[in-house]
Amino acid sequence: MDQQCNISNAHGVRDTVRIRYYRDYITELKKAIDDGAQVIGYFAWSLLDNFEWRLGYTARFGIGYVDYKSLKRYPKDSALWFKNMLSQEKR
Repeated sequence: MDQQCNISNAHGVRDTVRIRYYRDYITELKKAIDDGAQVIGYFAWSLLDNFEWRLGYTARFGIGYVDYKSLKRYPKDSALWFKNMLSQEKR
């Protein structure tokens, strides 16, 4: 799941669309497990922003924001959402 545009750190960590995507996907995955699907794991496709051949560095992937000038990495809101979701009591 990518977000288009080359955005600043202040906006780059705000990825509510990605959170909604993962929340909806994992909700449906849980329903499939409850219905008997055998699932042994799930992981986000990309943990960090990366180079997309067709779009260069204008598409942002992953749950970690990379400042391409300083190469510093920052957790996006989706990383914090994952952390919170994984720390919740299992039902």
